Amino acid sequence: METEITLRRLKTIEGHLRGVIRMVEEDAYCIDVIRQIQAVDAALSKVSAQILENHLNSCVIDAINGNDPKERKKVLKEITEVFEMSSKV
Repeated sequence: METEITLRRLKTIEGHLRGVIRMVEEDAYCIDVIRQIQAVDAALSKVSAQILENHLNSCVIDAINGNDPKERKKVLKEITEVFEMSSKV
């Protein structure tokens, strides 16, 4: 179910992005294009946050509750890397 919701949101974003491309092709007013890009960016951030929440509530919890210390370390390292990358963008 979560996958369906995520895919639906991503397809909506894809359509919105196509609209932005069309705006650029039609030489729309720059500020209008920027506002639409910001809307796409915000929508992608929301989907990213949703995927991260799902990951934390499934994969990470499973790894923490599991008996494999290497798996625990791996998932915690992945989360750290995601946050490090987001601060570089």
